[in-house]
Parts: sequence; C-alpha cells; structure tokens
Amino acid sequence: MKVPQKLKERLQFLARVIEREMAHLQTTDQGLFVSAFTVEDARNLNENTSIAEKVDAFVSRFGRLQDTVGDKLLPAWREALGEVPGAMTDNLDRAERLGLIESGDLWLTLRKLRNQMVHEYIEDPAILADALQTAHVHVSTLIHASRALLGDLAGRGIIAGF
Repeated sequence: MKVPQKLKERLQFLARVIEREMAHLQTTDQGLFVSAFTVEDARNLNENTSIAEKVDAFVSRFGRLQDTVGDKLLPAWREALGEVPGAMTDNLDRAERLGLIESGDLWLTLRKLRNQMVHEYIEDPAILADALQTAHVHVSTLIHASRALLGDLAGRGIIAGF
C-alpha cells in the first residue's frame, strides 16, 4: 500500500510528540508516586503546592498522551492502513482486534478516569486519590498501546523505527 508523503510526515511528527509525552508522563509518574497517593494527600493539596503541581502535571500529561494517541494517532494510523477512520470506539476496536491495545473498553474507562481526575480535583479527595492511583496503575497501559501503535507503523515501513 502506498501511503501519501504528507501522511507519513504527520505520523512521524506524531511519533516524536508521543515519544516525548511518554517520557514526560513516566517522569511525572515516578515523582508523584514515590509512595501511594492517599486521601490525606488529596486533602492537603491546598497546603502542599509541590504535590499539587505534581498532581496537575500528572493529570495533564496522562490526558495529553491519551488524547494524542486516541484522537490523532489512531485515526491517522487507520488512514495509513488504507482504512477510513471512524468514531473513536471504532478506531479502538480495530486496534484491539489487531492486538495493539489491550481493550477499547479499558481505553474509554481511562478517558473517563482522566475526566474524573480533572473534575473531582477540588470536590472529593477520596475520588481524586482513587482516580490518581488507578491512573498510576494504567500508565503502563497507555505506554504499551502507544509503543505498539508506533511499532506497527514502523514495522510496515510507514515511519522510521520505534
């Protein structure tokens, strides 16, 4: 299959962006989760600006990587395969069928989790702490999916090796 040069360039750009986003998320994750993030930590965010900034960075980076992969890379990946990109659920299902993501349903759950981290930030420390801990556990899910999709594109010769 012949992939248009412009699409190849876009995918190569997205690959560079995603590589940076993965590195930033992993660094923030390691800094925030030296130990478990507790409800007490969530209650004290107003007084502990250092932790609050790490939480903000983690939530932002978690969401950014998920958005870049889900909203930009997946549709461009399908287009590069000669397919018509669909709704996010269709794109996720296709990636799941090819074994590139663990589960489309899990991906959508993580998207809701990201929204929960943003909107419950001030309202409920218990929900925030739980959402952050769950997101921490699934950083590897996002990283694995990102690498699998980039690896698939590289394996097909569409982008330079990743």
